[in-house]
Amino acid sequence: MSEVKLAAESRTEFGKGAARRIRRDNKVPGVLYGHGSEPLHLTLPGHELLLALRTPNVLIALDIDGKTNELAIPKSVQRDPLKGFLEHVDLLLVKRGEKVTVEVPVVAEGELAPGGNLLEHVLNALPVEAEATHIPESVTVSVEGLEAGASIHAKDIQLPKGVSLAVEDDAVVLQVLAAQAEEPAEDEAAAATTEDEESAEV
Repeated sequence: MSEVKLAAESRTEFGKGAARRIRRDNKVPGVLYGHGSEPLHLTLPGHELLLALRTPNVLIALDIDGKTNELAIPKSVQRDPLKGFLEHVDLLLVKRGEKVTVEVPVVAEGELAPGGNLLEHVLNALPVEAEATHIPESVTVSVEGLEAGASIHAKDIQLPKGVSLAVEDDAVVLQVLAAQAEEPAEDEAAAATTEDEESAEV
């Protein structure tokens, strides 16, 4: 997996006013926590962080105040609901070789059997346990030729070496639904019923 280096600054100002000032400078307030240590409040570079977060479970190498180097993965990201810019990020402190539980995106490839069936993602992301420095960006599942009623369980997904499931083996991840036949509109059905009644009266 990719590792991204970011320069971070520790911060002592809190509250909405401080957060707004930070964002005006194209930076993002964040918190680094984990391993029983006191949460460390940080200011992170906005553009670089936004690019890094395009990779799920990205490993971030933090250079804090030019003095401390830490590894972290994103745990919670808050975005503005309208404009989409980053408002706040929570980072989890990790160590090389340490195992962490994360959710990895599930990518389906291949074509379903003919017939207009639909593929439902019951789980968009698969909970797994992996080394913090070897978290897969995604897991790929073949749905080639699957017919209506077929399902893929967590145990059916091939995981990279060193990665294990953090969910029940029989948890349904993907399932194929039968194509829905269009039902006649209610008013059409009512009209047909009226015509039948009129015919019976005649």
